[in-house]
Amino acid sequence: MAILIHGDAAVAGQGIVYEVVQMSGLPGYTTGGTIHFVINNQVGFTTDFDDARTAIYCTDVSKIVDAPVFHVNGDDAEAVTFCSNLAVEYRQKFGKDIFIDLLCYRRHGHNESDEPKFTQPKLYNIIAKHPNPRELYVKKLVEKGVDASLADEMDKKFRNQLQDRLNEVKQKPLPYKAQKIEEEWEQLRKAKPEDFDKSPSTAVSQALIDKVGKALTTIPEGFKPLKQIEKLLKDRKAAFFEDKVLGWAEAELLAYGTLVAENVPIRMSGQDVKRGTFSHRHAYFWDANTNAAYSGLTNIDKNQAKFSVYNSLLSEFGVLGFEYGYAMATPYALVLWEAQFGDFVNGAQTIIDQFISSAESKWQRMNGLVMLLPHGYEGQGPEHSSARPERFLQQAAEYNMVVTNVTTASNFFHLLRRQVAWEFRKPCIVFSPKSLLRNQLVASPISEFTAGSFTEVIDDPTVKAKDVKRIIFCTGKIFYDLQEVQQKKKIKDAAVVRIEQLYPFPDKQVNKLIKKYKDAKLLWIQEEPKNMGYWSFIKRMLPDVEIQLGARKSSASPATGYSKIHKIEQEKIVNKAFEI
Repeated sequence: MAILIHGDAAVAGQGIVYEVVQMSGLPGYTTGGTIHFVINNQVGFTTDFDDARTAIYCTDVSKIVDAPVFHVNGDDAEAVTFCSNLAVEYRQKFGKDIFIDLLCYRRHGHNESDEPKFTQPKLYNIIAKHPNPRELYVKKLVEKGVDASLADEMDKKFRNQLQDRLNEVKQKPLPYKAQKIEEEWEQLRKAKPEDFDKSPSTAVSQALIDKVGKALTTIPEGFKPLKQIEKLLKDRKAAFFEDKVLGWAEAELLAYGTLVAENVPIRMSGQDVKRGTFSHRHAYFWDANTNAAYSGLTNIDKNQAKFSVYNSLLSEFGVLGFEYGYAMATPYALVLWEAQFGDFVNGAQTIIDQFISSAESKWQRMNGLVMLLPHGYEGQGPEHSSARPERFLQQAAEYNMVVTNVTTASNFFHLLRRQVAWEFRKPCIVFSPKSLLRNQLVASPISEFTAGSFTEVIDDPTVKAKDVKRIIFCTGKIFYDLQEVQQKKKIKDAAVVRIEQLYPFPDKQVNKLIKKYKDAKLLWIQEEPKNMGYWSFIKRMLPDVEIQLGARKSSASPATGYSKIHKIEQEKIVNKAFEI
């Protein structure tokens, strides 16, 4: 049973409460009803209630879903018990949210060391003289004929019990004992640094690819897809069974399909995730006449695991928090959240700061949530360019999460499968592409899916080590801009090297390449401004290496809003890489 405990100031003031209540009846998010227990004791006591909300009651957010609210006097123990029981019965019978507004007070203000009389002298003069709930209840029972000595005896016995425990701890400190983990997590272990030296094999058989490919390219008899989907199905079928070369969408769907066929459940959510923000994914099709939905990923095998994908409400904070919790409860599932654009992830920054980046350090709690954050500079302006990689990389430490920017379809396939192939769990941040989704250069031959694993660093296969005078390190989409110039100008003295995994930083692979191209000049090239992106992180990871930067000038805004200026800036960065 879901129980949320709120303070009165928080339930009225925090936007997350509204998001959670709006989620309460939505497919993919409902918990069968939540009991919202509001401790209405002016926890934000330095702000009076008439400064804290416009609504009459702190629980008025309940009105958006017509949830019942019980306003109950905290001094009346039996009334509180009655309301609690009634709330449970309501939740169990109707499966909907319900609120209990427990009207009470804090005798010592915000905490024992605060002085509430600074801001509320009149109120706290009354509270100081007011008997506590136990005293009031004892008085009520005595008036009903209960022996007062029984209450005194129970009180004495309880206080002695507390004192005994305190004495025991003082005399014999409790031994450090790792918190017992949930049964679901028992077979998983903590990661070790050497786990990141090389990725585990995540290849699949040709037979499984064919099986999933067939499911992804077959629709039920009588199902009438849109004309665009008819073409997509034709192209998808050719990719799997004729050309045997898979683009980004096919590789992603193949990863999901092979996992559910291997009995790994998958859950994905976010705004527009069924079709994909950029209409590349099409995990579901809709009948043009009946609007009935169909997914090949749910029809691979009768014994397959569940594939669930939900177009979420317009929320980042609440939904990312929900998915983090879902991944916490189901470590053997692949759980993904996709931002509509990576820029929008800042609406969920609290979840990233408090949980995703720090929970394993703070609470020894692993989590395998994948965050797909569309990122790349294509001249779409400051709100649709940057997933703020610098923020994630600044928080990257102690192997707390995986941060990637992948450039090939097969590597993305292996990345997704690696998430559940590992014997441990780590949150994975993917600065996923936008314009590259349909770029043929990203496509990978099927041979790269039937062998191998995730590749952290991709060397330049077009140059000879003895000819190389400069190594151009980069990550993500800008590689293809660099490659285009390299091929067009037939440049053979510069190696363009992709770092596909930024954290944990693949220092062994990087140092191996630096030694391979000995005496070569080192550059880091990025699309982002100097004060953003990866530059400060790269310097931190390679402190003993002399490396130059090619990037946009330092800026307060992530990107220009003018496509012409964007194009000029992009050309300048690429030319800087080769010093043309």
